[in-house]
Amino acid sequence: MTTAPRIPPSRAARLRLRHSLDVALRGADLLERKLRILRTLHKDLLRAEETRAHEWHVSVREAETWLLRGLVLGGERALETAAEGVADAEVTWGEVSTMGVRHPSLASCHVPDRSPDAATPRNTALIHAEAAYREALRTGAEYAAARTAARLVGAEVAHTRRRVRALRRHWIPRLEESLARVVLALEQAEHEDAVRRRWAAGVAADGPETDRRR
Repeated sequence: MTTAPRIPPSRAARLRLRHSLDVALRGADLLERKLRILRTLHKDLLRAEETRAHEWHVSVREAETWLLRGLVLGGERALETAAEGVADAEVTWGEVSTMGVRHPSLASCHVPDRSPDAATPRNTALIHAEAAYREALRTGAEYAAARTAARLVGAEVAHTRRRVRALRRHWIPRLEESLARVVLALEQAEHEDAVRRRWAAGVAADGPETDRRR
C-alpha cells in the first residue's frame, strides 16, 4: 500500500480528511452498487449475444443452402438476374442507457421490396434464397447490436471494477492512515497543552505562599 502523505496536524486538516474519507466511502458504495447492476446486465447481454449468434449462423447456413441449389438449377447468370432490382438494406437500432452506459438495442433490418420492373428469380430455389438472405440480414443486425452492447457494458464493468479496487485498496486506506495520524497528533498536542495548563495553574497557586515564606 502507498504510504499516506504527511499532513500537518490541525483541526481543519482533521475535518478535511474526515470529509474526504466520507466521500470516498460513499463513492465506493455507489460504484459497487453500479458494478452489481452492470454485472447482471452483462450476463444477460452475453446470453442474448450467444442466442443471436446462433440464430444468425443458422439463417446464414440456410441461405447458403438455397443459394447453392439455385446456382445448380440456373447457373450464375440466373443469380445475376435475380440480384437485379434488389435495393440496399437499411439497418437501424435504438439506444438505451444503463447506469450511464449507452449501448444499442432493438436492431432491425429493412430490405426494400424488389422493383416491379425487375425480373423475378428464374427458379424457386433462388426465391427461397432471397427470403433466407433477408432473414440472415435481420438476424445479423440483431447479433451485431447484441455483441456491441455486451462489449460496451463489459468494458464498463472492467473499468468500474478497477475504480472500486483503487478506492478500497489504496485511496481509502491512505485517507484512514492520514486521519489516524492527525487525530493522534492532535490528541497528543491537547494532552501536552492540558499538562502545561495544570502546571501553570499549580505554579500560580503556589506563588503567593512562596512569597510569604520568604
